[in-house]
Amino acid sequence: MDFLPQDLENYVLAHSQNELPVLKELDRQTHLRANKPRMLSGHLQGNFLQMISRLMQPKRILEIGTYTGYSAICLAQGLQENGILHTVDNNVEQESITKEFVQKAGLEDKIRLHLGNAADIIPTILTEKEEWDMVFIDADKSNYSLYYDLVFDKVRKGGVIIADNVLWSGKVLIDEKNRKKNDKDTRALIDFNQKNNQDNRTFHTLLPLRDGLMMAIKN
Repeated sequence: MDFLPQDLENYVLAHSQNELPVLKELDRQTHLRANKPRMLSGHLQGNFLQMISRLMQPKRILEIGTYTGYSAICLAQGLQENGILHTVDNNVEQESITKEFVQKAGLEDKIRLHLGNAADIIPTILTEKEEWDMVFIDADKSNYSLYYDLVFDKVRKGGVIIADNVLWSGKVLIDEKNRKKNDKDTRALIDFNQKNNQDNRTFHTLLPLRDGLMMAIKN
């Protein structure tokens, strides 16, 4: 995921908004206590998510894939006073870290964690008249297209859907004939990117930030 040379990334971070202390601590604790710490959004991507949220000032955010809560805390920074972020994950092992740092961030009234199968939980969260202002997809890659379809009709006009890891460490460039037969995630992400590219219901851009972010605004 290191698409920028380290010295250039250091320069970028040095000239960006400082990382919130609670996020810096969460980053450290994730590396100490959780599996696969590379899944953490991190400072640069976290700043980007914060910026989009602050610009939109959303009332309702859905995050699919919580991990240890870094991106949820970032996204929650832009919520309206009475706004709420629902975050869904099926891994109970990180639940204690997530809840600990959501509380440290003072966001326990704004972030609600749902544990279980996202495909089952997502349709149950909103009432019939409610809509999503923002959706952030960062869960199992093989189901990205499913999650996109599940949320799309409930995203308001002008709402944003962002999906992480759509460059998949560059593996999306591998030719079909050379791709491993069992690499379902790579195939799923190629299909997801193509799905977005053909969707005339949105204005979309694939951003080469970190491991790639697909960002779509609903027309």
